[in-house]
Amino acid sequence: MPDPLKNLYTAELICALCQKISAQCAPFDTVGFTQYVFDEDWPEKELKARMNHISNALYHFLPMPYSQALQILIPVSSQFSGFEYIFFPGFVELYGLGEYAASIEALAHFTQHSSSEFAVRPFIKQYGPRMMQQMEDWAECDNDHVRRLASEGCRPRLPWAMALPEFKADPAPILPILTKLKNDESEYVRRSVANNLNDISKDNPQVVVEIAQQWLGESQRIDWIVRHACRTLLKSGKPEVLELFGFLKPDHIAITDLKIQESVNIGDNLSFSFALKTRQTSLGKARLEYAIDFMKKNGKQSRKVFKISESEITIKEKQVTKSHSFKKISTRKYYPGIHRLGVIVNGCELASVDFMLS
Repeated sequence: MPDPLKNLYTAELICALCQKISAQCAPFDTVGFTQYVFDEDWPEKELKARMNHISNALYHFLPMPYSQALQILIPVSSQFSGFEYIFFPGFVELYGLGEYAASIEALAHFTQHSSSEFAVRPFIKQYGPRMMQQMEDWAECDNDHVRRLASEGCRPRLPWAMALPEFKADPAPILPILTKLKNDESEYVRRSVANNLNDISKDNPQVVVEIAQQWLGESQRIDWIVRHACRTLLKSGKPEVLELFGFLKPDHIAITDLKIQESVNIGDNLSFSFALKTRQTSLGKARLEYAIDFMKKNGKQSRKVFKISESEITIKEKQVTKSHSFKKISTRKYYPGIHRLGVIVNGCELASVDFMLS
């Protein structure tokens, strides 16, 4: 198991930070700062709490007002790079909301060495159209990290971040930014555009359907964005999206010989197999998935869909063998009882069977 991200904040990292700040600001109390960071509550803090705690420590130990402190932190931040240094933009998020101009300049700088995607969101909430115009301006910046911030920072469902319910209700302010970035030379930026659209699809699916229909075919770069943006819509079996990518209703396909273990224990793998058959000359373009209706604590079931493959199948019959892991994971709790497995072809469930999770 990989080491938790919160453990990136080592004594060595804080020591290096203190050295660089002291070089810019001689009165900086490195001993007091270090003791403040590694206080008695530090071991219990998770990742985001540790980030905020270090930002808070910077505020308390830099002996000058906020805007002057930025003039220390901006050159210091240039000497570090990586996700763990997100406490620099975190300093702006916590203490800079009232000093717009200085904060915006700092966010654009800090994001080039870590990411300001979380820190920018309170500014969107407070400054609304003014901040979204700034995001549009950033979308034209020479630096790809700043251009990515323009998209990533306004994602309606950005993980770990402050919610932006106004964009879940109406994503219209985001769309000019995504349009500017859709053919960006950087894959890093284009991936953010796709993820933003995928977020939008969860609350406003028709908006993304219409964008997909307009954008698909413009270029290979944009085609990739559209495909990645539609991944949730494809998984939900939305017919017009499936048809957009050539996955037609599978009226000519039948599922036969669906076999599955009758029972599986939590911690083990569930094995199953089935055959695809057609009377036509070939099975054709097929998106294969399976769904599991998981038992919930309240005795009801909740469905999750898993992709098997996508391909042009040039034969009349295809055998598929698959397994699903029921090993314990942090993102799902398993409950014993009757579960159901369904086989899905091009968004249509063609066969299903029950099994027992013990």
